[in-house]
Amino acid sequence: MKKATKVIDCDVHHSFKDHSQFMSYLNGHWKGVIPGGGAGVYASPIGVHRKDAYADEGESAAADPQLLTEFLIEPYKMEYAILTGGSYDISVHPHADYACAVAAAYNDHLINEWLPHNPKFKGSMTVAVQDPQQAEREIDRIGPHPDIVQLVLASAARIPYGHRYYHPIYEAAERHGLPVAIHPGSEGSGISNAPTAAGFVSNYMQWHTSLSQNFMAHLVSLVCEGVFEKFPSLKFVLVEGGVAWLPHLLWRMDKNYKALRATTPWLKKMPSRYIREHCFLTTQPIEEPENPKHLQQIFEMMDAENILLFSSDFPHWDFDDPFMIMRGIDEETKDKIMYRNAKQLYNLS
Repeated sequence: MKKATKVIDCDVHHSFKDHSQFMSYLNGHWKGVIPGGGAGVYASPIGVHRKDAYADEGESAAADPQLLTEFLIEPYKMEYAILTGGSYDISVHPHADYACAVAAAYNDHLINEWLPHNPKFKGSMTVAVQDPQQAEREIDRIGPHPDIVQLVLASAARIPYGHRYYHPIYEAAERHGLPVAIHPGSEGSGISNAPTAAGFVSNYMQWHTSLSQNFMAHLVSLVCEGVFEKFPSLKFVLVEGGVAWLPHLLWRMDKNYKALRATTPWLKKMPSRYIREHCFLTTQPIEEPENPKHLQQIFEMMDAENILLFSSDFPHWDFDDPFMIMRGIDEETKDKIMYRNAKQLYNLS
């Protein structure tokens, strides 16, 4: 990639310096009950962060706005970084009220400790889906902030995201013009279902490789349950779930719809059209076939130039360098994926 190409990074994981900083944003009773935490069921054997994502003093670049600017924004000349954090995993916590309190604390921490430090930072608020009514109120509280550009939810869930249980959340997101991002990380933990359609796996490699299954299930559900008919201006962003599986899903849904449309009488278009009009996918972790031309063919099949958004996943181990990916793609398509699609989606100047 030419360094002159503009970049908007749609998946940057900021964090907090320590638990005490975060706990200061928890209201009242919940300050005393924050759990100790842990690595979760499926922990990466090489750690989550890249080794070069730490300052000389050992501080994570994801925990400090200035360090994040120095490590990511400036070297790659990014126009904007969409901060996605990591607290969306609270949606699989069994205690709904506690989960709502943590989501609110995360949102306040984001607004107070991150967004004021750099105009290139744009925020993703989160909610606890265990209580859709409280989630709706939280969107009404945080959604009007000018630097909040989307709502992010965990891809781990008890029921697929097209279910009407979630519709109050989507109604609020649409009301505030916020796309809804879905991000992995907590599949198979808390109150979520098993991380694969076949059940639980035994190690991180299987878990990580299988993440696309949840995205496929959510996408089929969103279309078939009529979410995009009910919320015609709502957009979804599928973050960090891969991309090469999409053509298969588009073809299979369209084929089945022709024979089974009686089961979804509210649909007025082919399923693939809803996806192309309402959904985006992020590049990282991009599939890497031995023959790069095969990925270019996948891009053509899925209309990548109009629905793909660049993401680096900084500071995680599988970070994608914006100067290295998208090689072999024509400049017009590359510019849309790296910059223009996100600029339009998030209404960035």
